[in-house]
Amino acid sequence: MEKLVAVKGMNDILPPDSARWEALEDKVRSLMQRFAYENVRTPIVEPTALFVRGLGEVTDIVEKEMYSFEDRLNGEQLTLRPENTAGVVRAAIEHSLLYNGGKRLYYMGPMFRHERPQRGRYRQFHQIGAEALGFSGGEVDAELILMASALWKELGLDDVALQLNSLGQPEERNQHRAALIAHFEAHHDALDEEAKRRLHLNPLRLLDSKNPAMQPVIEAAPRLLDFLGEASRRHLQSVTDVLDANGVAYTINPRLVRGMDYYNLTVFEFVTTRLGSQGTICAGGRYDYLFEQVGGKPTPAVGWAIGIERVLELLKEQGALPVAPAVDAYAVVPDVASLPAVMACLQTLRASGTSVLMHASTAEGMASMKSQFKRADASGARFALVFGADEMAQGQVTVKALRDASIPQQTLALPEAAQWAKSLQSTA
Repeated sequence: MEKLVAVKGMNDILPPDSARWEALEDKVRSLMQRFAYENVRTPIVEPTALFVRGLGEVTDIVEKEMYSFEDRLNGEQLTLRPENTAGVVRAAIEHSLLYNGGKRLYYMGPMFRHERPQRGRYRQFHQIGAEALGFSGGEVDAELILMASALWKELGLDDVALQLNSLGQPEERNQHRAALIAHFEAHHDALDEEAKRRLHLNPLRLLDSKNPAMQPVIEAAPRLLDFLGEASRRHLQSVTDVLDANGVAYTINPRLVRGMDYYNLTVFEFVTTRLGSQGTICAGGRYDYLFEQVGGKPTPAVGWAIGIERVLELLKEQGALPVAPAVDAYAVVPDVASLPAVMACLQTLRASGTSVLMHASTAEGMASMKSQFKRADASGARFALVFGADEMAQGQVTVKALRDASIPQQTLALPEAAQWAKSLQSTA
């Protein structure tokens, strides 16, 4: 039969890489707890209308990239989530999550976009997101930026720069929009076909074009910052004041826009030069009008999303990948008949928090001691637990260090092994 393989752009995550994912996720969970953000988990499949209304019809995601289908049972139009902010907002509205005030939430999980797979861009990709719902002050925008900055520091990432901008409010963007259209119409011949199509639908997206031929026209375009009113300027100032007080460097990038229509006021990206065209590892901003767009009451909100694959790729580039946790011990068991007693001992060790990998039997029985010791060494285990015939006859186990020759070999009574395991955890 033909061998089946994974869908292109949807990748298996295998050991030892999966352990690095877990290490990164553990750091994030610890960070979120310190900032008092709570975990939320939403469905992978959402109504298609949620993303059409939330992200905007004239966006690359909605027009080109969503995996959408019709439910064969009831004809409902459904979509694999291409991002999760809209889903979190939908959940908050549906369950009256903000009834008693604002909520700080975070999530981790897969997203799906139908695009050409390349380094750092996949059809199934994973994001960590943080959303602060029900807060209007710029200090919460800054809090989220501080949180991301703290993560880069804890991970040891050094080539990450913060870019910041303000998209203002709708009336300010409308004025800027009219000026943009007039500018680009005056340079119509310099626009590519995609830009011409979007000119009157979403001219702000032209500023995000990567077409080299259009860059001079884009650089000369009116800046949204010049159209901001006093309130929008104060909001941006409140963000930069907090960043300045905390020593977080940033660059105001007046051309920074976001790919979803729901953003207003603060937008930001953390970027690196080490990943080429996929250099954005975290992006976010304020989206005070999204709740209304998907059927809720007016509610201020701000958040960001981190691309897990890109962060791990950057860690790899810098030689700073999280280390997969080592196995504490490898159980060498030369006799099948001793397995019940051995496994009873191992369960006691595992209950104390010690990780133990046991050599398994085959149809022919157990492998030789020499072969098992090779496996023990290859496993990365710190110790070998030898349950040989002599040891089992005396109700004992021999503990042999595999990584540190200075640790003397010792033979323990089986009941003493649990105490050894506890001491091992206390010195880990």
